[in-house]
Amino acid sequence: MGSELQISVLGELKVTRRGEIVPLPRSKKTRALLAYLAVVGRPQRREHLCDMLWDVPDDPRASLRWSLYKIRQIANGGGHERLIADHNRVVLDPNQIEVDFNRVASLFSGNLDSLNRGALEQLIRALNGEFLEDICLPRCPKFEAWRIYHADAVSRLRERALQVLAARRREASEPMLIRPPSDKVARELERIAAEASAASGRSSGVSKTQVIRFCRAEDGVRIAFATCGRGPPLVRAAHWMSHLQYDWESPVWRHWIDALSETTALLRYDERGNGLSDWNVAEFSFEAMVADLESVVEAAGLDRFTLLGVSQSCAVSVAYAVRHPGRIRGLILYGGFARGWRKRGDGHEIATHEAMTTLIREGWGKDNPAFRQLFTETFIPGASREQMAWFNELQRNTVSPANAVRLLEAFGQIDVTELLPRVAVPTLVMHARRDAAVPFESGRHFATAIPQARFVELDSANHILLRDEPAFQKFRAEAAAFVAEVEEIASPTQIETHSLARREAD
Repeated sequence: MGSELQISVLGELKVTRRGEIVPLPRSKKTRALLAYLAVVGRPQRREHLCDMLWDVPDDPRASLRWSLYKIRQIANGGGHERLIADHNRVVLDPNQIEVDFNRVASLFSGNLDSLNRGALEQLIRALNGEFLEDICLPRCPKFEAWRIYHADAVSRLRERALQVLAARRREASEPMLIRPPSDKVARELERIAAEASAASGRSSGVSKTQVIRFCRAEDGVRIAFATCGRGPPLVRAAHWMSHLQYDWESPVWRHWIDALSETTALLRYDERGNGLSDWNVAEFSFEAMVADLESVVEAAGLDRFTLLGVSQSCAVSVAYAVRHPGRIRGLILYGGFARGWRKRGDGHEIATHEAMTTLIREGWGKDNPAFRQLFTETFIPGASREQMAWFNELQRNTVSPANAVRLLEAFGQIDVTELLPRVAVPTLVMHARRDAAVPFESGRHFATAIPQARFVELDSANHILLRDEPAFQKFRAEAAAFVAEVEEIASPTQIETHSLARREAD
Protein backbone atom coordinates (compact mmCIF):
# COMPACT_ATOMS: atom_id res chain seq x y z
CA MET A 1 0.00 0.00 0.00
CA GLY A 2 1.42 3.39 -1.01
CA SER A 3 2.25 6.23 1.33
CA GLU A 4 -0.41 8.87 1.98
CA LEU A 5 2.17 11.54 1.08
CA GLN A 6 3.41 11.45 -2.51
CA ILE A 7 6.00 13.75 -4.06
CA SER A 8 6.42 14.03 -7.81
CA VAL A 9 9.64 15.45 -9.26
CA LEU A 10 9.19 14.15 -12.82
CA GLY A 11 7.75 17.25 -14.41
CA GLU A 12 6.78 20.13 -12.16
CA LEU A 13 7.21 19.57 -8.43
CA LYS A 14 3.92 18.34 -6.98
CA VAL A 15 2.90 17.04 -3.56
CA THR A 16 -0.32 15.13 -2.86
CA ARG A 17 -1.71 13.90 0.45
CA ARG A 18 -4.34 11.15 0.20
CA GLY A 19 -4.88 12.17 -3.43
CA GLU A 20 -5.36 15.89 -2.68
CA ILE A 21 -2.93 18.49 -4.07
CA VAL A 22 -0.93 20.22 -1.33
CA PRO A 23 -0.16 23.93 -1.94
CA LEU A 24 3.58 24.62 -2.12
CA PRO A 25 5.52 27.66 -0.86
CA ARG A 26 6.24 30.43 -3.34
CA SER A 27 9.95 30.32 -2.51
CA LYS A 28 11.85 28.42 -5.20
CA LYS A 29 14.62 27.56 -2.79
CA THR A 30 12.18 26.05 -0.32
CA ARG A 31 10.66 23.93 -3.09
CA ALA A 32 14.16 22.97 -4.24
CA LEU A 33 15.07 21.92 -0.70
CA LEU A 34 11.90 19.83 -0.41
CA ALA A 35 12.68 18.05 -3.69
CA TYR A 36 16.32 17.49 -2.76
CA LEU A 37 15.51 15.96 0.63
CA ALA A 38 12.80 13.77 -0.90
CA VAL A 39 15.01 12.36 -3.67
CA VAL A 40 18.15 11.92 -1.57
CA GLY A 41 16.32 10.25 1.32
CA ARG A 42 19.33 10.37 3.66
CA PRO A 43 20.29 12.66 6.57
CA GLN A 44 21.95 15.84 5.31
CA ARG A 45 24.20 18.19 7.27
CA ARG A 46 22.77 21.66 7.75
CA GLU A 47 26.08 23.15 6.60
CA HIS A 48 25.78 21.24 3.33
CA LEU A 49 22.23 22.46 2.72
CA CYS A 50 23.21 26.06 3.48
CA ASP A 51 26.21 25.82 1.17
CA MET A 52 24.09 24.39 -1.63
CA LEU A 53 21.20 26.88 -1.49
CA TRP A 54 22.18 29.87 0.68
CA ASP A 55 25.88 30.46 0.13
CA VAL A 56 25.52 34.21 0.83
CA PRO A 57 26.96 36.68 3.36
CA ASP A 58 23.59 36.89 5.16
CA ASP A 59 22.50 34.33 7.76
CA PRO A 60 22.09 31.10 5.73
CA ARG A 61 21.06 29.03 8.77
CA ALA A 62 18.13 31.34 9.40
CA SER A 63 17.04 30.95 5.78
CA LEU A 64 17.31 27.19 6.15
CA ARG A 65 15.24 27.22 9.35
CA TRP A 66 12.49 29.22 7.63
CA SER A 67 12.38 26.78 4.70
CA LEU A 68 12.32 23.78 7.03
CA TYR A 69 9.39 25.36 8.90
CA LYS A 70 7.48 25.58 5.59
CA ILE A 71 8.40 22.01 4.59
CA ARG A 72 7.36 20.71 8.01
CA GLN A 73 3.85 22.06 7.38
CA ILE A 74 3.73 20.08 4.13
CA ALA A 75 5.38 16.84 5.28
CA ASN A 76 4.08 16.34 8.80
CA GLY A 77 0.53 15.81 9.97
CA GLY A 78 -1.87 13.02 10.74
CA GLY A 79 0.30 11.88 13.61
CA HIS A 80 3.32 11.42 11.34
CA GLU A 81 6.66 13.21 11.72
CA ARG A 82 8.24 12.83 8.31
CA LEU A 83 10.66 15.77 8.47
CA ILE A 84 13.17 15.02 11.20
CA ALA A 85 15.72 17.69 12.07
CA ASP A 86 18.18 18.24 14.90
CA HIS A 87 20.89 20.83 15.41
CA ASN A 88 23.20 19.19 12.86
CA ARG A 89 21.20 17.08 10.39
CA VAL A 90 17.95 17.02 8.43
CA VAL A 91 16.15 14.09 6.80
CA LEU A 92 12.83 13.52 5.08
CA ASP A 93 11.94 9.98 6.14
CA PRO A 94 11.94 7.85 2.94
CA ASN A 95 9.80 5.20 4.62
CA GLN A 96 6.88 7.61 5.02
CA ILE A 97 6.78 9.24 1.58
CA GLU A 98 6.59 8.02 -1.99
CA VAL A 99 8.76 9.77 -4.61
CA ASP A 100 8.05 9.02 -8.27
CA PHE A 101 11.71 9.34 -9.32
CA ASN A 102 12.87 6.85 -6.68
CA ARG A 103 10.07 4.45 -7.57
CA VAL A 104 11.01 4.49 -11.26
CA ALA A 105 14.72 4.12 -10.45
CA SER A 106 14.08 1.04 -8.31
CA LEU A 107 11.64 -0.63 -10.72
CA PHE A 108 13.61 -0.09 -13.92
CA SER A 109 17.23 -0.24 -12.79
CA GLY A 110 18.03 -3.37 -14.81
CA ASN A 111 18.62 -4.04 -18.49
CA LEU A 112 15.83 -2.46 -20.53
CA ASP A 113 16.22 -5.07 -23.25
CA SER A 114 14.84 -7.64 -20.82
CA LEU A 115 11.59 -5.70 -20.21
CA ASN A 116 8.42 -6.71 -21.97
CA ARG A 117 6.47 -4.25 -24.07
CA GLY A 118 4.01 -3.40 -21.34
CA ALA A 119 6.79 -2.57 -18.90
CA LEU A 120 8.50 -0.35 -21.48
CA GLU A 121 5.26 1.51 -22.11
CA GLN A 122 4.79 1.94 -18.36
CA LEU A 123 8.31 3.32 -18.03
CA ILE A 124 7.82 5.82 -20.86
CA ARG A 125 4.60 7.07 -19.28
CA ALA A 126 6.35 7.45 -15.91
CA LEU A 127 9.15 9.47 -17.53
CA ASN A 128 6.78 11.82 -19.32
CA GLY A 129 8.10 14.94 -17.56
CA GLU A 130 11.57 16.40 -17.17
CA PHE A 131 13.21 16.23 -13.74
CA LEU A 132 12.09 19.31 -11.72
CA GLU A 133 11.34 21.19 -14.90
CA ASP A 134 9.88 24.18 -13.00
CA ILE A 135 12.86 24.70 -10.68
CA CYS A 136 16.04 26.34 -11.95
CA LEU A 137 18.42 28.17 -9.60
CA PRO A 138 21.29 29.56 -11.71
CA ARG A 139 22.79 31.32 -8.68
CA CYS A 140 23.04 28.01 -6.82
CA PRO A 141 25.49 26.04 -8.98
CA LYS A 142 25.81 23.11 -6.58
CA PHE A 143 22.06 22.54 -6.59
CA GLU A 144 21.98 23.03 -10.37
CA ALA A 145 24.72 20.44 -10.84
CA TRP A 146 22.67 17.96 -8.80
CA ARG A 147 19.44 18.80 -10.66
CA ILE A 148 20.98 18.58 -14.13
CA TYR A 149 22.73 15.31 -13.26
CA HIS A 150 19.37 13.74 -12.39
CA ALA A 151 17.64 15.38 -15.36
CA ASP A 152 20.29 13.82 -17.60
CA ALA A 153 19.70 10.40 -16.02
CA VAL A 154 15.96 10.72 -16.65
CA SER A 155 16.54 11.85 -20.24
CA ARG A 156 18.92 8.96 -20.98
CA LEU A 157 16.58 6.38 -19.46
CA ARG A 158 13.60 7.73 -21.42
CA GLU A 159 15.52 7.83 -24.69
CA ARG A 160 16.87 4.33 -24.17
CA ALA A 161 13.36 3.02 -23.47
CA LEU A 162 12.05 4.77 -26.59
CA GLN A 163 14.86 3.29 -28.67
CA VAL A 164 14.18 -0.25 -27.43
CA LEU A 165 10.45 0.17 -28.02
CA ALA A 166 10.96 1.66 -31.51
CA ALA A 167 13.36 -1.16 -32.42
CA ARG A 168 10.83 -3.80 -31.39
CA ARG A 169 8.16 -2.07 -33.40
CA ARG A 170 10.39 -2.11 -36.49
CA GLU A 171 11.34 -5.77 -35.96
CA ALA A 172 7.73 -6.82 -35.57
CA SER A 173 6.56 -4.55 -38.41
CA GLU A 174 3.49 -3.70 -36.38
CA PRO A 175 2.11 -0.48 -34.92
CA MET A 176 2.79 0.35 -31.29
CA LEU A 177 -0.12 -0.41 -29.02
CA ILE A 178 0.83 2.41 -26.70
CA ARG A 179 -0.78 5.79 -27.06
CA PRO A 180 2.12 8.23 -26.69
CA PRO A 181 1.84 9.87 -23.26
CA SER A 182 2.47 13.35 -24.67
CA ASP A 183 3.17 15.21 -27.90
CA LYS A 184 6.76 15.60 -26.75
CA VAL A 185 7.28 11.85 -26.42
CA ALA A 186 5.55 11.28 -29.75
CA ARG A 187 8.01 13.68 -31.38
CA GLU A 188 10.89 11.81 -29.75
CA LEU A 189 9.63 8.50 -31.16
CA GLU A 190 9.36 10.08 -34.61
CA ARG A 191 12.88 11.44 -34.30
CA ILE A 192 14.33 8.06 -33.32
CA ALA A 193 12.55 6.33 -36.18
CA ALA A 194 13.72 8.97 -38.63
CA GLU A 195 17.32 8.68 -37.45
CA ALA A 196 17.24 4.91 -37.77
CA SER A 197 15.89 4.94 -41.31
CA ALA A 198 17.57 8.01 -42.78
CA ALA A 199 20.78 8.66 -40.84
CA SER A 200 22.63 9.57 -44.01
CA GLY A 201 20.07 12.19 -44.95
CA ARG A 202 20.31 14.36 -41.85
CA SER A 203 20.46 18.09 -42.31
CA SER A 204 23.87 19.71 -41.87
CA GLY A 205 22.37 22.72 -40.13
CA VAL A 206 23.71 23.77 -36.73
CA SER A 207 21.86 22.43 -33.71
CA LYS A 208 20.37 25.17 -31.55
CA THR A 209 20.31 23.03 -28.46
CA GLN A 210 22.96 21.41 -26.31
CA VAL A 211 22.88 18.13 -24.42
CA ILE A 212 24.54 18.14 -20.98
CA ARG A 213 25.82 14.89 -19.52
CA PHE A 214 28.09 13.74 -16.70
CA CYS A 215 30.93 11.28 -16.30
CA ARG A 216 33.25 10.23 -13.49
CA ALA A 217 36.95 11.04 -13.45
CA GLU A 218 39.49 8.50 -12.21
CA ASP A 219 39.25 9.83 -8.64
CA GLY A 220 35.44 9.85 -8.67
CA VAL A 221 34.96 13.56 -9.37
CA ARG A 222 31.85 14.17 -11.48
CA ILE A 223 32.61 16.12 -14.68
CA ALA A 224 29.88 17.85 -16.69
CA PHE A 225 30.19 17.92 -20.48
CA ALA A 226 27.96 19.23 -23.27
CA THR A 227 27.59 18.50 -26.98
CA CYS A 228 26.06 20.57 -29.77
CA GLY A 229 26.35 21.04 -33.52
CA ARG A 230 27.11 18.60 -36.32
CA GLY A 231 30.19 17.74 -38.31
CA PRO A 232 33.65 16.39 -37.50
CA PRO A 233 34.20 16.23 -33.73
CA LEU A 234 35.95 19.12 -31.99
CA VAL A 235 36.76 18.92 -28.27
CA ARG A 236 37.38 22.16 -26.38
CA ALA A 237 39.50 21.31 -23.33
CA ALA A 238 38.25 22.91 -20.12
CA HIS A 239 39.48 26.23 -18.79
CA TRP A 240 38.56 27.77 -15.47
CA MET A 241 35.58 30.07 -14.89
CA SER A 242 33.36 28.10 -17.23
CA HIS A 243 29.75 27.03 -16.82
CA LEU A 244 28.10 24.97 -19.56
CA GLN A 245 24.70 26.60 -19.08
CA TYR A 246 25.79 30.21 -18.36
CA ASP A 247 28.26 30.19 -21.26
CA TRP A 248 25.49 28.96 -23.57
CA GLU A 249 23.44 32.06 -22.75
CA SER A 250 26.21 34.63 -22.27
CA PRO A 251 27.27 37.63 -24.38
CA VAL A 252 30.93 36.68 -23.76
CA TRP A 253 31.04 33.01 -24.80
CA ARG A 254 27.93 32.31 -26.87
CA HIS A 255 29.49 33.51 -30.13
CA TRP A 256 32.40 31.11 -29.56
CA ILE A 257 29.98 28.21 -29.17
CA ASP A 258 27.97 29.26 -32.24
CA ALA A 259 31.07 29.67 -34.39
CA LEU A 260 32.73 26.41 -33.36
CA SER A 261 29.55 24.32 -33.66
CA GLU A 262 28.64 25.78 -37.04
CA THR A 263 30.66 23.14 -38.89
CA THR A 264 31.67 20.72 -36.13
CA ALA A 265 30.17 18.53 -33.44
CA LEU A 266 31.47 20.52 -30.47
CA LEU A 267 32.15 18.96 -27.06
CA ARG A 268 32.81 21.24 -24.06
CA TYR A 269 33.23 20.37 -20.41
CA ASP A 270 33.54 22.22 -17.12
CA GLU A 271 36.86 22.09 -15.27
CA ARG A 272 36.73 20.21 -11.97
CA GLY A 273 35.72 22.68 -9.26
CA ASN A 274 33.89 24.86 -11.81
CA GLY A 275 30.44 25.24 -13.29
CA LEU A 276 28.34 22.08 -13.26
CA SER A 277 31.24 19.78 -12.42
CA ASP A 278 31.84 18.80 -8.78
CA TRP A 279 33.09 21.64 -6.57
CA ASN A 280 34.10 19.54 -3.57
CA VAL A 281 37.40 18.32 -5.04
CA ALA A 282 40.47 17.00 -3.24
CA GLU A 283 42.98 17.43 -6.08
CA PHE A 284 43.56 20.26 -8.56
CA SER A 285 46.81 18.98 -10.07
CA PHE A 286 47.83 19.19 -13.70
CA GLU A 287 47.70 15.39 -13.90
CA ALA A 288 44.09 15.46 -12.69
CA MET A 289 43.23 17.98 -15.44
CA VAL A 290 44.69 15.73 -18.13
CA ALA A 291 42.89 12.71 -16.65
CA ASP A 292 39.61 14.64 -16.73
CA LEU A 293 40.04 15.25 -20.47
CA GLU A 294 40.75 11.54 -20.95
CA SER A 295 37.62 10.62 -18.98
CA VAL A 296 35.37 12.97 -20.98
CA VAL A 297 36.69 11.69 -24.32
CA GLU A 298 36.07 8.10 -23.25
CA ALA A 299 32.59 8.88 -21.89
CA ALA A 300 31.65 10.61 -25.15
CA GLY A 301 32.81 7.59 -27.16
CA LEU A 302 35.14 9.59 -29.42
CA ASP A 303 37.66 7.87 -31.67
CA ARG A 304 39.57 10.65 -33.47
CA PHE A 305 38.95 14.37 -33.14
CA THR A 306 40.45 17.85 -33.30
CA LEU A 307 41.44 19.22 -29.88
CA LEU A 308 41.16 22.91 -28.98
CA GLY A 309 43.03 24.31 -25.98
CA VAL A 310 42.16 27.75 -24.60
CA SER A 311 44.32 29.55 -22.02
CA GLN A 312 45.67 27.06 -19.43
CA SER A 313 43.98 24.13 -21.19
CA CYS A 314 46.53 24.55 -24.00
CA ALA A 315 49.09 22.82 -21.77
CA VAL A 316 46.55 20.11 -20.92
CA SER A 317 45.88 19.64 -24.65
CA VAL A 318 49.60 19.33 -25.40
CA ALA A 319 50.00 16.64 -22.74
CA TYR A 320 46.98 14.74 -24.10
CA ALA A 321 48.26 14.97 -27.70
CA VAL A 322 51.65 13.56 -26.69
CA ARG A 323 50.05 10.69 -24.72
CA HIS A 324 47.39 9.87 -27.34
CA PRO A 325 48.71 10.93 -30.77
CA GLY A 326 46.51 8.38 -32.51
CA ARG A 327 43.34 10.06 -31.22
CA ILE A 328 44.20 13.60 -32.39
CA ARG A 329 43.65 14.77 -35.95
CA GLY A 330 44.76 18.29 -35.23
CA LEU A 331 45.64 20.58 -32.30
CA ILE A 332 44.52 24.21 -31.97
CA LEU A 333 46.11 26.28 -29.19
CA TYR A 334 44.69 29.71 -28.41
CA GLY A 335 45.91 32.18 -25.77
CA GLY A 336 47.88 29.56 -23.89
CA PHE A 337 51.19 28.94 -22.17
CA ALA A 338 53.61 26.04 -21.75
CA ARG A 339 54.99 27.40 -18.46
CA GLY A 340 52.77 28.74 -15.68
CA TRP A 341 53.20 32.13 -14.05
CA ARG A 342 55.53 30.81 -11.34
CA LYS A 343 57.59 28.76 -13.79
CA ARG A 344 58.06 31.70 -16.16
CA GLY A 345 60.14 33.36 -13.41
CA ASP A 346 59.08 36.97 -14.05
CA GLY A 347 59.23 38.69 -10.64
CA HIS A 348 56.63 41.33 -11.54
CA GLU A 349 54.23 38.71 -12.93
CA ILE A 350 54.63 36.52 -9.84
CA ALA A 351 53.95 39.47 -7.54
CA THR A 352 50.86 40.39 -9.57
CA HIS A 353 49.44 36.86 -9.41
CA GLU A 354 50.13 36.61 -5.69
CA ALA A 355 48.24 39.86 -5.17
CA MET A 356 45.39 38.48 -7.29
CA THR A 357 45.35 35.37 -5.12
CA THR A 358 44.85 37.53 -2.05
CA LEU A 359 42.02 39.43 -3.75
CA ILE A 360 40.33 36.17 -4.72
CA ARG A 361 40.58 34.78 -1.21
CA GLU A 362 39.27 37.94 0.46
CA GLY A 363 36.72 39.35 -1.94
CA TRP A 364 35.74 37.06 -4.81
CA GLY A 365 32.50 35.85 -3.25
CA LYS A 366 31.28 39.25 -2.00
CA ASP A 367 28.34 41.09 -3.54
CA ASN A 368 30.56 44.07 -4.40
CA PRO A 369 32.00 43.30 -7.87
CA ALA A 370 34.99 45.63 -7.40
CA PHE A 371 37.20 42.69 -6.40
CA ARG A 372 36.29 40.77 -9.53
CA GLN A 373 36.46 43.78 -11.87
CA LEU A 374 40.27 43.53 -11.89
CA PHE A 375 40.03 40.09 -13.49
CA THR A 376 37.34 41.21 -15.91
CA GLU A 377 39.43 44.12 -17.17
CA THR A 378 42.40 41.79 -17.56
CA PHE A 379 40.50 39.17 -19.56
CA ILE A 380 38.25 41.43 -21.67
CA PRO A 381 39.41 45.08 -21.49
CA GLY A 382 37.50 45.87 -24.68
CA ALA A 383 34.16 44.55 -23.42
CA SER A 384 30.91 46.48 -23.22
CA ARG A 385 29.34 47.28 -19.83
CA GLU A 386 26.88 44.42 -20.34
CA GLN A 387 29.68 41.95 -21.10
CA MET A 388 31.74 43.11 -18.13
CA ALA A 389 28.76 42.85 -15.77
CA TRP A 390 28.06 39.35 -17.02
CA PHE A 391 31.69 38.27 -16.59
CA ASN A 392 31.78 39.73 -13.07
CA GLU A 393 28.85 37.52 -12.11
CA LEU A 394 30.27 34.53 -13.97
CA GLN A 395 33.31 34.53 -11.71
CA ARG A 396 31.26 34.29 -8.54
CA ASN A 397 28.68 31.83 -9.86
CA THR A 398 31.01 29.33 -11.52
CA VAL A 399 33.82 28.82 -9.02
CA SER A 400 34.17 29.32 -5.28
CA PRO A 401 36.90 31.60 -3.86
CA ALA A 402 38.69 28.59 -2.34
CA ASN A 403 38.66 26.67 -5.64
CA ALA A 404 39.73 29.75 -7.59
CA VAL A 405 42.78 30.16 -5.33
CA ARG A 406 43.74 26.50 -5.64
CA LEU A 407 43.31 26.54 -9.42
CA LEU A 408 45.36 29.71 -9.85
CA GLU A 409 48.19 28.13 -7.81
CA ALA A 410 47.96 24.94 -9.89
CA PHE A 411 48.17 26.93 -13.13
CA GLY A 412 51.31 28.65 -11.85
CA GLN A 413 53.08 25.29 -11.53
CA ILE A 414 52.34 24.04 -15.07
CA ASP A 415 55.35 23.29 -17.26
CA VAL A 416 55.04 21.21 -20.44
CA THR A 417 58.11 22.69 -22.14
CA GLU A 418 59.78 19.30 -22.52
CA LEU A 419 56.69 17.87 -24.21
CA LEU A 420 56.50 20.45 -27.00
CA PRO A 421 59.09 18.85 -29.37
CA ARG A 422 57.18 15.55 -29.00
CA VAL A 423 53.90 16.89 -30.40
CA ALA A 424 53.46 14.88 -33.62
CA VAL A 425 50.11 16.16 -34.91
CA PRO A 426 49.27 19.16 -37.11
CA THR A 427 49.16 22.22 -34.84
CA LEU A 428 47.74 25.73 -35.21
CA VAL A 429 48.75 28.33 -32.60
CA MET A 430 46.87 31.63 -32.22
CA HIS A 431 47.46 34.42 -29.71
CA ALA A 432 46.27 38.01 -29.28
CA ARG A 433 49.08 40.52 -29.64
CA ARG A 434 48.16 42.65 -26.58
CA ASP A 435 46.74 39.88 -24.37
CA ALA A 436 47.12 41.09 -20.75
CA ALA A 437 46.16 37.73 -19.19
CA VAL A 438 48.77 35.55 -20.94
CA PRO A 439 51.91 37.12 -22.48
CA PHE A 440 52.14 37.13 -26.27
CA GLU A 441 55.56 35.47 -26.02
CA SER A 442 53.88 32.40 -24.54
CA GLY A 443 52.07 31.85 -27.83
CA ARG A 444 55.27 32.33 -29.79
CA HIS A 445 56.93 29.78 -27.52
CA PHE A 446 54.36 27.14 -28.51
CA ALA A 447 54.80 27.88 -32.21
CA THR A 448 58.60 27.82 -31.98
CA ALA A 449 58.97 24.61 -29.99
CA ILE A 450 56.24 22.45 -31.60
CA PRO A 451 57.52 20.94 -34.88
CA GLN A 452 55.97 22.57 -37.96
CA ALA A 453 53.34 24.45 -35.94
CA ARG A 454 51.69 27.34 -37.77
CA PHE A 455 51.35 30.64 -35.88
CA VAL A 456 48.60 33.24 -36.37
CA GLU A 457 48.85 36.62 -34.60
CA LEU A 458 45.52 38.21 -33.70
CA ASP A 459 45.15 41.98 -33.33
CA SER A 460 43.39 42.27 -29.97
CA ALA A 461 43.91 43.07 -26.29
CA ASN A 462 41.18 40.65 -25.21
CA HIS A 463 42.10 37.25 -23.81
CA ILE A 464 38.51 36.19 -24.59
CA LEU A 465 37.87 37.45 -28.11
CA LEU A 466 34.63 39.40 -28.42
CA ARG A 467 31.97 38.83 -31.05
CA ASP A 468 32.29 41.98 -33.15
CA GLU A 469 36.06 42.43 -33.23
CA PRO A 470 37.98 41.48 -36.42
CA ALA A 471 40.33 39.28 -34.37
CA PHE A 472 37.48 36.91 -33.55
CA GLN A 473 36.41 36.66 -37.18
CA LYS A 474 40.00 35.80 -38.06
CA PHE A 475 40.15 33.21 -35.28
CA ARG A 476 36.87 31.72 -36.51
CA ALA A 477 38.03 31.48 -40.13
CA GLU A 478 41.45 30.05 -39.25
CA ALA A 479 39.96 27.43 -36.90
CA ALA A 480 37.34 26.32 -39.46
CA ALA A 481 39.93 26.08 -42.24
CA PHE A 482 42.28 24.08 -40.00
CA VAL A 483 39.59 21.57 -38.99
CA ALA A 484 38.65 21.08 -42.64
CA GLU A 485 42.30 20.65 -43.56
CA VAL A 486 43.07 17.97 -40.96
CA GLU A 487 39.84 16.16 -41.83
CA GLU A 488 40.91 16.06 -45.48
CA ILE A 489 44.34 14.75 -44.49
CA ALA A 490 42.72 12.05 -42.35
CA SER A 491 40.34 10.96 -45.13
CA PRO A 492 41.42 12.22 -48.57
CA THR A 493 38.76 10.40 -50.55
CA GLN A 494 35.74 10.96 -48.39
CA ILE A 495 35.06 13.32 -45.52
CA GLU A 496 32.22 11.93 -43.49
CA THR A 497 30.14 13.89 -41.04
CA HIS A 498 30.64 12.76 -37.48
CA SER A 499 28.25 12.97 -34.58
CA LEU A 500 29.34 12.68 -30.99
CA ALA A 501 28.53 9.17 -29.79
CA ARG A 502 28.03 8.56 -26.14
CA ARG A 503 28.73 5.52 -24.04
CA GLU A 504 25.75 4.22 -22.12
CA ALA A 505 26.25 4.72 -18.40
CA ASP A 506 25.85 1.76 -16.11
